[in-house]
Amino acid sequence: MAKLLRRVWKSVTLCPYSQSNTDLESDSVDPAEKLPQDVFRLLLKRLGPRDSARAALVCRAWWSVVADEKLWHFFLREEAEETWEAVLFAETYLRSGFPVRSVVSDVYGALPFRLIYSQQKQLQGSVIIDGGSGYCKYGWSKDSRPSGRSSTFLEYGNIESPMYSRLRHFFLAIYNRLQLKPSTQPIIVSTPICHCDNTEPASAARRQLREAIYTVLFDMNVPAVCAVDQAVLALYAARQTSGIVVNIGFQVTSVVPILCGKVMHHVGVEVVGQGALRLTSYLSELMLERGIAFTNMNTVRTLKENLCYVAEDYNAELAKDVNTSFTVEHEGVFTLSQERFQTGEILFQPKLGGIRTMGLHRAVALCIEHCNTSEVGKVADEGWFKTIVLAGGSACLPGLAGRLEKELHQALPSTVAKGLKVFSPPYGSESAWFGAKIISNMSTYPEVWCIRKKQFRRYGRLALGLVF
Repeated sequence: MAKLLRRVWKSVTLCPYSQSNTDLESDSVDPAEKLPQDVFRLLLKRLGPRDSARAALVCRAWWSVVADEKLWHFFLREEAEETWEAVLFAETYLRSGFPVRSVVSDVYGALPFRLIYSQQKQLQGSVIIDGGSGYCKYGWSKDSRPSGRSSTFLEYGNIESPMYSRLRHFFLAIYNRLQLKPSTQPIIVSTPICHCDNTEPASAARRQLREAIYTVLFDMNVPAVCAVDQAVLALYAARQTSGIVVNIGFQVTSVVPILCGKVMHHVGVEVVGQGALRLTSYLSELMLERGIAFTNMNTVRTLKENLCYVAEDYNAELAKDVNTSFTVEHEGVFTLSQERFQTGEILFQPKLGGIRTMGLHRAVALCIEHCNTSEVGKVADEGWFKTIVLAGGSACLPGLAGRLEKELHQALPSTVAKGLKVFSPPYGSESAWFGAKIISNMSTYPEVWCIRKKQFRRYGRLALGLVF
């Protein structure tokens, strides 16, 4: 490759228009050093990173060009397995580990792109398991999406059986489906949103669950384990480190404030007593009232996912003709009318579905007020809680983000609501899985995000504090 570049330069210097210039220069200067840097940089981009690294050995002038971070920024962006925005977010805010960085003034000036490129090429991949609340998503970090789904670990074994046994049964089942040996690669596990109270028993329960996950996986000889809160992973998938995650789970909806990657339990996690299961059940009730027959709840769930939406103005929507049909495989054609938006309306008006709980917008507004008045809100970026990220399968209902943002602007004082923005799930029901994927494909993974088996055996629960 170096000989090729020297030949290119020799052909340039032998041209009539360049002969006079070369005659004026000392013959002792290596012709390679005379190659214009902008021309040489273009050649390197064509040759690729491997040959560029070899070119640095030819002479000092070439080494200075190859060492330029902008060149490796180009290579990294060209070969990125993820979207460039996801790679840039991870390397900017997450590469140093926990707690994550909140503000970076000069992104491009702060990143060692050459080192990042080298470290990313050494990554071997990781197993990702997102426990979820309705079903589990699992797969390989190098894949474009989860490779399979299963029941969550809460559904494995007898409900009265010890947590260790249920977790071990669950993880063994996942590894068998992936046809992988646990000892061959690291793993990222999402911990469920549960025991949300800011009390000592709730804190102890969260700690015991996390310790049980690490214990089971290390007993299975997994080399390195990273367990991250499901809501935090959903926030990372939206390329944010601070904000409020509204997770519409299987049975309940959780409103989780997160600052610099840490769940603010002492600020307050709001829990609304309805989730995806109640939405599906309410749609089935509406269908039965209209005499629409169906054979099972899977049919109703399919109709909810494909036909239902959230109205921006519920009363105005009642006056519209919104009849739409959808064909469910092996079931036939179903036509829904007002049921399409009445289903999602119980998130904001639970009394329509006979539920005694606060509306979604009220719960989020309450969480925002707690964040605004807390001591944390005063020492941190004052707008950290104005980023609202939706998560969960039912959060993908069209119109939900816009309706929630509208209701929040009406419920909150203008000074608090200014700049508030609600984001739909960036990857649908798989947002937490993709948040874990962003971590697993980062250059410093698994060193700064995982706990090694030797660490856990030596330090026990203290090892969890070394990473989180």
